[in-house]
Amino acid sequence: MKNYNKYTRGYFMPPQTSLKWTQKEYITEAPTWCSVDLRDGNQALVVPMNLEEKLEFFQLLVKLGFKEIEVGFPAASETEYTFLRTLIEQNLIPDDVTIQVLTQSREHIIQKTFESLKGAKQAVVHLYNSTSVAQRQQVFRKSKQEIIDIAVTGAKLLKKYAAETEGNFKFQYSPESFTGTEIEFALEICNAVLDVWQPTADNKVIINLPATVSMSMSHVYASQIEYMSDHMKYRDNVILSLHPHNDRGTGIADTELGLLAGGQRVEGTLFGNGERTGNVDIVTLALNMYSHGVDPKLNFENIPEVIEVYERMTKMKVNERQPYAGKLVFAAFSGSHQDAIAKGMKWREEHNCEHWTVPYLPIDPKDIGREYEGDVIRINSQSGKGGIGYLLEQHYGLDLPPKMREDFGYRVKNVSDRLSKELVANEIYDIFKDVYVNIKSPVEFLKYHFTHHDDYETTITVKENEVIQELNGIGNGRLDAISNALQSKLSISYSNLVYKEHALEVGSSSQAVSYVGITAADGKVHWGCGIDVDIMTSSVKALFSAVNNMIQSQSEQADVTKAVVDK
Repeated sequence: MKNYNKYTRGYFMPPQTSLKWTQKEYITEAPTWCSVDLRDGNQALVVPMNLEEKLEFFQLLVKLGFKEIEVGFPAASETEYTFLRTLIEQNLIPDDVTIQVLTQSREHIIQKTFESLKGAKQAVVHLYNSTSVAQRQQVFRKSKQEIIDIAVTGAKLLKKYAAETEGNFKFQYSPESFTGTEIEFALEICNAVLDVWQPTADNKVIINLPATVSMSMSHVYASQIEYMSDHMKYRDNVILSLHPHNDRGTGIADTELGLLAGGQRVEGTLFGNGERTGNVDIVTLALNMYSHGVDPKLNFENIPEVIEVYERMTKMKVNERQPYAGKLVFAAFSGSHQDAIAKGMKWREEHNCEHWTVPYLPIDPKDIGREYEGDVIRINSQSGKGGIGYLLEQHYGLDLPPKMREDFGYRVKNVSDRLSKELVANEIYDIFKDVYVNIKSPVEFLKYHFTHHDDYETTITVKENEVIQELNGIGNGRLDAISNALQSKLSISYSNLVYKEHALEVGSSSQAVSYVGITAADGKVHWGCGIDVDIMTSSVKALFSAVNNMIQSQSEQADVTKAVVDK
């Protein structure tokens, strides 16, 4: 890229060091949130919302806990004017919710704005004018003093019309394009407006410092905010607000550092919808605080519902990798990730943990309405034994021995790879049953009988090639006796019998499940599983399943060897 020389850093550092924010570790309390979905978000849509959609979206924002909601620019659009009047006249604004409207510093616009607000219980009137070097020189072609005069005139008009209009009003001023404005000039124009409004403890005003276009790294924005906070007049009676955009992909970082630097209020949108790359994403901001143990003062306990309404109203999609909200953000396909998550979950159960520390999951997905099985552990060809075993245990109560998990994991990954698809829990369980559970071929177990003196003696009835026969064996335990009978009478050999059993608690508490692993002469381990209402019968079925898998494997290997020799 050869044209980088034509770009310059169009932002301005404060005239003195402003780095106290660097000494703070994290945000200790939630800011005042102001949703601008119905203004900034709506104007950025290809097809803006109609009246009914705006009303439903407003109700969603109220349900989520927003106490300040910007509802539009009523003097600029008949739709927005009608929407505002509908909210007021139909008494749709809760007593604890403040609406906000936007206006330029022009008298006829301010006059119509206050007309639209008549009867509002409480409203913020947001005055703005652009202050950056580029806007002053190229768009307005006005001096600094002329830009200050625009702001001061607008501030006086807000006071005038507020006094003449029924309602309860708070004032807000934004030096639009703040990030491209000399910091001393931004301070000068904000202080000039404050001198008009004369805020008090009982009548505070809002100064909003927008990153209208994100122009710098986040630490620069934080230093700008801190300088303004430290040098602004009437500071105790001013609510310092942030309105970052996301042009550089740093909207979240800008806001978080800006809050450390003195910001008290944030204007943003759900999922970051807005002009160009969007406004700051309030969902991510709030849940970032939540992940640090801070109450965000917004309710995202049912994030799927929020997404459904948002996508239906805006006709936009929440990206699959959107922090917290995306469908895949908690999903673990990697085997090592799945294993760590599964072990972390088990650790929580065993230790009754107070705090959430599960690897790879910054928050508990259940806290925002997501499920572990469908949203976290996802199985494909990249998955491992930990995740696959976790799904079997959570859905079907099967707690496989570690080495059996490994063997089954390879089988599942091979199926996923061959089919080129993700596998869900019931498909994984079907594979498990087909491969391991109560396998009856080539040797089918029918019944057994034991006698016990010094050792266990057994007579076991089996069917092989449609022929029923009885096998006899002696061992130091029941399963050992049956194992010895199988090896001596069927001319097979194996060693290192591994055995595990447990109650099958999911689906039916009356069943038992057993797992058996045997090592063939070539060193390969073969596994089987038995499920039955009787624990001894389940263990015998597991042994037969393992033996049958070994016989089938050896037969297949022999066929392959013969084919190679013949060729």
